[in-house]
Amino acid sequence: MKHNFGAGPCILPQEVFKQAAQAVLDFNDGLSILEISHRTTEFEAVVAEADKLVKELLNVPSGYSVLFLQGGASLQFAMVPMNLLGDGQTASYLDTGVWATKALKEAKFVGNVNVVASSKDSNYTFIPKDFEIPTDSAYFHYTSNNTIYGTELFDVPETSVPVVCDMSSDIMSRVIDVSKFDLIYAGAQKNIGPAGLTIVIVKNDALGKIDRKNPSMLNYQSHIDNDSMYNTPPVFSIYVALLNLRWLKSKGGVAEIEKENKQKAEALYREIDRNPLFKGTCAVEDRSRMNICFVMENPELEKPFLKYAEEEGIVGIKGHRSVGGFRASMYNALPITSVHALIDAMQVFEEKQAKAN
Repeated sequence: MKHNFGAGPCILPQEVFKQAAQAVLDFNDGLSILEISHRTTEFEAVVAEADKLVKELLNVPSGYSVLFLQGGASLQFAMVPMNLLGDGQTASYLDTGVWATKALKEAKFVGNVNVVASSKDSNYTFIPKDFEIPTDSAYFHYTSNNTIYGTELFDVPETSVPVVCDMSSDIMSRVIDVSKFDLIYAGAQKNIGPAGLTIVIVKNDALGKIDRKNPSMLNYQSHIDNDSMYNTPPVFSIYVALLNLRWLKSKGGVAEIEKENKQKAEALYREIDRNPLFKGTCAVEDRSRMNICFVMENPELEKPFLKYAEEEGIVGIKGHRSVGGFRASMYNALPITSVHALIDAMQVFEEKQAKAN
């Protein structure tokens, strides 16, 4: 058995894999999900149900649209300012890691950007606190979870300006108040579905306030007016996302999965803090539940531990090259048994080192 801690594209429930595999062979009376037209009533029903489940699971208020787009969060880095940042306006960004940096970089191509705070000088090991967001900002943008560095921002910063959030790696993992946001975007390949799909939840009143004429494909309103079918949508990715959303609902929804995610994270952090061979890399108060980053007190033991973990069926824990060490990504579908397998491996490795010394 493989215990998949990969950062993404990541683990999905086994039942979702099986249902998706069957649909590849036969989705509708002998036709594969890969070959049906997105204009069929059958697929229109898939999109409608996926839309309904996103709104239900996240308790999305009325007045918001859910969009199923392509291009990943990286395209949203540009689409957000193109649709929300008017000429002469300034957008405020919180810099908490690589993806936040890329988002603000793209926004600079469109207009003025104000970085309200950054933890770059500390290699993004904490979330900045007590920063000020200028009240004349067109919007405030932040990344809720930082996959590379293992930090997560659980509380929405207080501000009177529109809030935009990249929730690619923690959406659907915990309860959120969507009404606090004007726009949320998320690449699907963590907790929603396979790569190739991007979810956007946008407050309808946030749009149409700037004079810029954007190309149709880069205009949120184009996709709203066409029910996410302005062009051919990522049919298979949306279908698998639907299966995964059904699975999440059957588990009791976001509130229930949040309880499981807390248990998984607390168990692994407890072992990291207890085991003398390991240590966490970021501020305790900012520790992510989704991406747990840690290193060894003796760096020379990292390769031997990685080798041992792989022998035990534990895959995907090698840390990002900019941080090193290890990263255990624990998205919704990762069972707690896999977390216990990693903890057991850490404890056995500790025993082996004690005997060797």
